[in-house]
Amino acid sequence: MYLYLETDDDARTLDFVARENAHSDAALKTEAFEADAAALKAMMEREDRLIHFTRRGDWLTTFRKTAANPMGVWQRLPATEVPVPEAAWETMFDLDAYNASEGRTWIWRGAVTCPWDPSLVLLSLSDGGSDLRVFREFDCKSLRFVEGGFSTPLVRSHATWESLDHILYFGSIDVTSATQSSWPRVGRRVARGEDVSAAATVFAAEHSDVTGYAAVYGSEMMGLSSNDSVSGRDRLAIFTAVHTIGTASHVVSKNGGTPVRIDIPSESDADSNHRFCLWRAKTDERVPSGSLVLQELPVRLGSDQPPAPARVLFTPSGRQFCTGFMLLRDWCVFTIADNMTPRPFLLDLRTEGAEPFELPLPGGVETLSYHPLYSDLHLGDDTLIVSGQGFLQPPTLYRLELSDRTKPLALHPVAASPTYFDASGMSSQLLEATSEDGTAVPYRLVLPATFEMGALPVLLYGYGGFEVPLQPYYSGVTGRWLEQGGAYVQAYIRGGGEFGAEWHRAAKRDGRHRAFADFAAIARDLVARGYTKHRHIACNGGSNGGLLTGVMLTRYPDLFGAVWCQVPVLDMLRFHTFPAGRAWMDEYGDPDNAQDREAMLAYSPLQAVRPATEVTYPPIYIESSSNDDRVHPSHARRFAARLRELGHEPLFHEFTSGGHGGEGDTAASAARIAIGYSFLRQTIMKSDVSA
Repeated sequence: MYLYLETDDDARTLDFVARENAHSDAALKTEAFEADAAALKAMMEREDRLIHFTRRGDWLTTFRKTAANPMGVWQRLPATEVPVPEAAWETMFDLDAYNASEGRTWIWRGAVTCPWDPSLVLLSLSDGGSDLRVFREFDCKSLRFVEGGFSTPLVRSHATWESLDHILYFGSIDVTSATQSSWPRVGRRVARGEDVSAAATVFAAEHSDVTGYAAVYGSEMMGLSSNDSVSGRDRLAIFTAVHTIGTASHVVSKNGGTPVRIDIPSESDADSNHRFCLWRAKTDERVPSGSLVLQELPVRLGSDQPPAPARVLFTPSGRQFCTGFMLLRDWCVFTIADNMTPRPFLLDLRTEGAEPFELPLPGGVETLSYHPLYSDLHLGDDTLIVSGQGFLQPPTLYRLELSDRTKPLALHPVAASPTYFDASGMSSQLLEATSEDGTAVPYRLVLPATFEMGALPVLLYGYGGFEVPLQPYYSGVTGRWLEQGGAYVQAYIRGGGEFGAEWHRAAKRDGRHRAFADFAAIARDLVARGYTKHRHIACNGGSNGGLLTGVMLTRYPDLFGAVWCQVPVLDMLRFHTFPAGRAWMDEYGDPDNAQDREAMLAYSPLQAVRPATEVTYPPIYIESSSNDDRVHPSHARRFAARLRELGHEPLFHEFTSGGHGGEGDTAASAARIAIGYSFLRQTIMKSDVSA
């Protein structure tokens, strides 16, 4: 069924994309689109945007986009100054200028700081937003790439510093170095200037795994330097093999010695430092699923004693779940969502017998996040940067001085985001729908300031897969939709990670129908509560959420007035023929297995399309990226072609770059959103449709 559309350079594919793009451009690039695109671009380029920063040595650093630099600039400010937009930020790396000099569209992926010299970093750059990336060594003193420094090929890859002169590099540089899903499996110790293919192998995951990676901890984590003693030169390396998305095993090696297995369940999420492993159970194998456990590593820095007994820090109950956790040098931080309201807890690892305690938050915080101030924990202390926000609450950054035990712990405001829209009269509320099997499914409804009950345009967003939790976030993009009279809904359906592993597991493989039923139940609930009618509801999602929206079109067409389907997975019988898709078989099933194939065929959107003579589908807009190497654009192409063949009128647009995340400069990012909003304006916002 249109298999030629899987070949990107086939003349028929190029003609199909050009023809469909022209059709969608003619339909959607209206004057209102132009106004939205201009407003969103200006919003992304605002000079007063909140600065998100980290510290490297004596400098604070940030990456931001501006009108003059729509691809972005990496900048620094003396650490003694306040990191506000109007400060005298100095540009270290101009991505726009670099792209111009190379004739490429590199996308910023961050900077990996050398723990033993913060002036040296590995700049990570993606090719047009794809999963392929390079690492290039950059000197923050000279503001130049290091001549003869680390430079890796353009492949799927991970890298971390092992010493001042070596990195541990995982890269899919050839067939034997990659897993079956094309992610890297072989770890190499690479010396500065050495060709990565000639470097010695130090770890290898299995070909059947998803990927492998490493983390390194030095004695600086204990406050020692390499000059203090022999122990000051100790290094601990933890190697991880990811078996499926959500399961992994780990080994630890001290100073290059024999790796020792870290004894935790493979079905768990884990973090580590130089002494501890902190893990969250996904089954009842050892502790109740969802429990958070702290245990000493079998090999660690600063001690040769046998590990102390493991401690259970938290056990879930009711609608209380651990949604995030982190190990610093001397502290453990974790978040408990209490009916989706975040509550942070702290544990002092230096104080024997200490118990976790709660840190009070300011009122109104719907979502909490945090990260260390220092870009690498070797370089500083346990100061934490905490962010609180909500759909209608701009993020505020706070500083938490965990290493200063002479003062009471408190959140100290650092900076707050400007507002991007007038939220006066708007509201955000947590509601519940009842799914077809009786399960209560939460969702958050964000209402505009004024609206007419029964005629409210609703943009219903969902994902529901791979244990990915959705959380409220402040966005000028969402705000523009709200200002124009639309409501926004975020759905917490099964398959996601909002309520632990069981919530996810319920919608895996042959349980996938539960995620779809949950989403449909929310659409029905919005109508039952009197807010809207089905013709005014648009569903939206990308990737696995694109599968969700594809199923809404083919299985629940009467529940929606429009479908916005982004970078979707739509052919459940062929997704595994692309390397990246093989990593999803644990989630969906194996199409080559008869039982799995039957279960997936029951909902696979491409195969479920019916002729227009039998069913009327709501308007659908399908978008993808030519260079999406996570979900191949042929899913979107073939679905659009099949719809058109059977008499429907889909709108389809394939962007030439942006990858799976739709990334690019500010103009491209704004236009991508504005086209979607134009589609919504012409569908669910129309009021001239009879009931």
